[in-house]
Amino acid sequence: MKRIFLFLSLACAVALSGCEKDLDQLPISNGSVPDFYKSATDFDQAMTSVYSQLRGYPDREVYLSEVRSDNIYASSAVGGRDWDPINNFSTLLNINAIVADAWATDYATIYRANVMLDQLAANGSVVPAALRTRYEGEAKFIRAFMYFDLVRKFGRVPVIEHALLPREVAQIPRADVAKVYELIIKDLGTAITNLPVSYTGANVGRVTVGAAKGILALVYLTRSGPDYGIKGPGMNSNEFDKANALLSEIIAATGTARYATQATYAGIFSPTAENNSEVIFDIQYFANGTVGGSFQNIVVPDGYYTQIGLSFSAGSVEIKPCSNDLVNTYATADVRKAFNIQPGFSYVTGATTISDTRPFFKKYVNVAAKGASRTDWGLNYIVLRYTDILMMKAECQMRGVGGSVADALLLVNPIRVRAGVPPLTTLTLETLMEERRREFAGENLRWNDLMRSGLALTVMNAWAAREDLAPPFNKITRPITANLLLYPVPQAELAAVPGLYDQNPGY
Repeated sequence: MKRIFLFLSLACAVALSGCEKDLDQLPISNGSVPDFYKSATDFDQAMTSVYSQLRGYPDREVYLSEVRSDNIYASSAVGGRDWDPINNFSTLLNINAIVADAWATDYATIYRANVMLDQLAANGSVVPAALRTRYEGEAKFIRAFMYFDLVRKFGRVPVIEHALLPREVAQIPRADVAKVYELIIKDLGTAITNLPVSYTGANVGRVTVGAAKGILALVYLTRSGPDYGIKGPGMNSNEFDKANALLSEIIAATGTARYATQATYAGIFSPTAENNSEVIFDIQYFANGTVGGSFQNIVVPDGYYTQIGLSFSAGSVEIKPCSNDLVNTYATADVRKAFNIQPGFSYVTGATTISDTRPFFKKYVNVAAKGASRTDWGLNYIVLRYTDILMMKAECQMRGVGGSVADALLLVNPIRVRAGVPPLTTLTLETLMEERRREFAGENLRWNDLMRSGLALTVMNAWAAREDLAPPFNKITRPITANLLLYPVPQAELAAVPGLYDQNPGY
């Protein structure tokens, strides 16, 4: 898959250049379908272009999930960075560039998936039948994944299933959350039917039936969470049984569909062991080419690169420290702490020692994966891994579905043992979420975990009271209320067609 991205990214950019200007305006408008899709090669390149839209997804998740959560206290020294209002639960996020980019880029990805699906229906006869089926599954998986991202961030959003003209899009209001989920579940159902269990050669890295089942299980868990009274991703739907069934299928799979945990925590993220048995869905990157990753650079200060001997030019804007609260939750013997978190940096320049004692995530900074610059890394970004499947299964059991607390401990304790800490003798939903926090630190899952579990308000308000004490005091809006749990509709979207969208309460 990395090879496909490398050789086809330029071709896709040229082929789709006729609609790039309009893509930037989604969802209020989009462009006409380019005169393309005449051969099987065209469809192959177009499918790659849909995947390529995922390239910036991890970057946005660092800000909109990890910075938003109690894992990072990212209040800048100058107080005017784009991430400050996200960290601080500002009520002015409707004009925030990062929030606006999440909305626009998700819809740009949906647009490309919609074009692909429309053209498969219109011109897909030039593609062999089996491949046409797979392409439909891939495109619908990515469309569902983007809508799931949107509904978790914004709640109600417009549902657009085809590549429409601008005047048509300008008539589509925000849909109820249930309607958004209806499309997500339908698309993932098609993906489960159409996708293979695995790939070989250059196709390794494309989405599989395991990825579709895992994301659908997470959809059901998310829907089952509390609604907080905000028309957000939680619906109190009590669909833990549906999630459990899918998770059980993944765990019970055999042969080429079989996933397994890695022997060591570090082995999961090794650049020499990518696409290992723990990886279910990841975003592929290739250094020294056109598809290098930049998410590693967001939280890492320049000084650390100097300390480890990388001669990247200055460009990392500012350290975004891990919260003291997260650092202190790790046991001394927990190997995940040292792997995930760097306890500051120090280096000598001339006669001066430069140092900073604040901790930060260095989980993905591996010299073996470096490219030509700080925004060109070759390490893949894992969206879903097998350990997450096991812990989601334990979450179902803690909800009384598919087993008992004792069964949940049988899933959680081997993960702790791998990390070098002793097994637990009891488990609650709260302690399970703390286990997830330590295991997935820096993987941008924490905010959605808090939302889904119903702990967002209690945990974040208690954390802010402890952590938000650096001068000037009390930067975080307090109390953090239910209306601040969703992000606002970007102001640019509201202004494009006045009256089409309403704003989320609290903004």
